[in-house]
Parts: sequence; structure tokens; C-alpha cells
Amino acid sequence: MTSRRPDSFEGLGYRGREDPSFSGGYSGRSFNNSSGTDLQHWVTTPPDIPGSRNLHFGDRTPQFETAPSPPGAADEAHSAAPPSEQLNRFAGFGIGLASLFTENVLAHPCIVFRRQCQVNYHARCYHLSPLTAISVMYNVTKTQGPKALWKGMGSTFVVQGVTLGTEGIISECTPLPRELSHKWNPKQVVGHLVLKGLTYVVAMPFYSASLIETVQSEIIRDNPGILDCVKEGIGRVMGMGVPHSKRLLPLWNLLFPTVLHGILHYVISSSVQRLVLYLLRRRNNGSPKHSSPDSQADAVQSMLDAYFPELMASFAASLCADVLLFPLETVLHRLHIQGTRTIIDNTDLGFEVLPINTQYEGMRDCINAIRREEGTMGFYKGFGSIVVQYSLHAAVLQITKMIYSTLLRNA
Repeated sequence: MTSRRPDSFEGLGYRGREDPSFSGGYSGRSFNNSSGTDLQHWVTTPPDIPGSRNLHFGDRTPQFETAPSPPGAADEAHSAAPPSEQLNRFAGFGIGLASLFTENVLAHPCIVFRRQCQVNYHARCYHLSPLTAISVMYNVTKTQGPKALWKGMGSTFVVQGVTLGTEGIISECTPLPRELSHKWNPKQVVGHLVLKGLTYVVAMPFYSASLIETVQSEIIRDNPGILDCVKEGIGRVMGMGVPHSKRLLPLWNLLFPTVLHGILHYVISSSVQRLVLYLLRRRNNGSPKHSSPDSQADAVQSMLDAYFPELMASFAASLCADVLLFPLETVLHRLHIQGTRTIIDNTDLGFEVLPINTQYEGMRDCINAIRREEGTMGFYKGFGSIVVQYSLHAAVLQITKMIYSTLLRNA
């Protein structure tokens, strides 16, 4: 089975066989004749974390050199490297970790409350404002403890791992491209979207199990393990596990809304991210340059321009996709949760629990029922939690940028 990595892939020190700089010094791929000093020239790129790439814009990972360096030269070069460069590398890695921590950990309470509001058809308060959402979130935490809004976080990581693993396996076993090159064509785009759709289909039962863990009330909830999400997902596919009611929709009824939501979210976020990144880089490239390139302010600004456009583009992409697809997500979550005997917190006050006893026959019936019984704004229940979530994310990005600027100026 041949590898299907894109031509531009540079992660983990990968070099294509067609690269002249790689093949010029080798007649084979064996390292038996290589000395210890030769192997020191193999350098791997940093992990693919937002903000850690392109530490020096336009540079590439050092290639293999034919002439071995004398003993001790590597230590001298390392000691001669300016400390600010090492600070820049660690700061870039820290910026990426801070962004990932905010997206997946700090934002989890907002995601939990948003999902509870979306599936609560009893609710009279729609929480369109972030103030009401924060008030009820505080009441839930005060009544049930701090774990009430952090439940199901492990299962969300499991779903992400299943999604990434499935996408990688399918892309290696099929001609479907995992990434699109700059010179893409319609056939590649269709194949790439088909790959995404198949990935969402495989991850669908695990996503459904993760959704149940995040909305289930902490009062009647046991302490599930991290792998319980996998067990529940497999049990739902095989028709085993916890007994459900007759109102439980079969998985084939959930295929279309799940795949539709996943592909639309990916298309919107990818398009917005490319557009914002293009505009930010165009603005940075078009800004006037000072005559003294060695000035400290210019050096700090150049490093900020290398790190933060990608983070801001990813932030704007996720925000636009979540806002535009909020009504569809409400319908999707109600279909997934139906018939699972789930008991959620009362999102009106935060002091009681409520059962979920819906009887939707499908996606169209769910849309019509929400519009008829709850009105158009019923599709936006819990929208205030999105405002809280992305306000927190923006604050963390701004604070990180200020800390990073201070570290660079003091370096």
C-alpha cells in the first residue's frame, strides 16, 4: 500500500524521494554506513499545534549536509544561539497550547450548558443573553458541585481521537485525499468531502454516547470511565448495552443530519479560515516598513505577525461555523438524545432535573415541531453560552498576546 501523504507534508522530518536535496547524498535508504555525527543533522519540525508553525516565516527545516561537522561544533552553535530565539520557540509552542486548552477545556462548561439548553424542550427561558446563561450555570455549580459542568470532557477527546484515527485510516486505504493542495480540482474536493462524510458516519455512535454524557444531570449520573463512550457507541451499533425506549431513532435515521452538519461545519470553517488568514497576511505584508529593521519594536511585531494570524483565523472560523449552524445543531442534538432515557438539569433555574420525552419521527418533523411549539427562537436556545465561550477564548488570546509581547521585549 503506497503512502498518500501530500507533497507539501513536512511533519516529523519527512522528505519526499523526489526532493533533489534529499536524494543527492544517498544511493539507498540504509543508515548502516552513516556515522553518529551524520545523524545529528536529522531535525524534526515542531508539532502541528496552531501557533507553533512558521517560527521564522519562509524558513525550512535544515536538510542533510554532506560534510560532517567537527566534534563539539553542535554544542558551540547551541551555546552561541541567542536566548531570544529559544524564547521565541517556547513561546510559540506555549501560545498553541494555550489556544488548544481554551478550546477544549475552558470552553467545556459552556458547551455542556449549551447542549442542555438545546435539548430542553420544556424550557421557558431561552438564554439568548450571556447574563442569564452565566446565572444558571452558577446555580448548577452551586447545587451540584464544580463537576456538574465538566462532565463528559473525556468522551469529547475520545470522539476527536476516533475522528482523527478514522480519517487517517480511510485516507491511507483509499484514494480519497486527506488534504487539498493549492492546485486543487473539483474531483479532489469531492473526494475530500466524501472522506469527511465517511469519517462522520463512523464517529456518529460515539458522538451520540458523548452527547448523552455531557447533558446527563450530575445528580443521577454515575462516574463513567473514559472508555465508556466507546462501549456505549459500540453497544448502540450492535443493539446491546443500556436498554432504551421505543422512541429511540435508528442510526440510519441520524445519518443525514449528522453528515450534513459535519460537512457544512467543515466547509464554513475552512472557507472562513482561509479568507481571514489571507486578509491578515495581506494587511501585514502591505503595512509600511520602518527604515531600521533592527529596531526592537519591529522585531516584536514581525514575530507577532508570524504567530497570531493563524490563531485569529481559526478563532473566526469556529465562531462563524457555530453561529451559522446553531439551529441545525439544535435539531441534531434532539434527534440523538431522543429515546435514551436521559435526565437533564432544569435550565430555567438550575435547581431541578427534567426527563427528555420527545417523539420526533425524523429531521423534518423535529424542525416543524420546534417552529410550531417553541417559535423560531426555539432553534437558538442556549445561544448566550456561545457568546460566553468565544468571549473567553478572545480574552485568552489577547492576554497571551500581551504576555508574549512583554517576554519578547524583555528578552
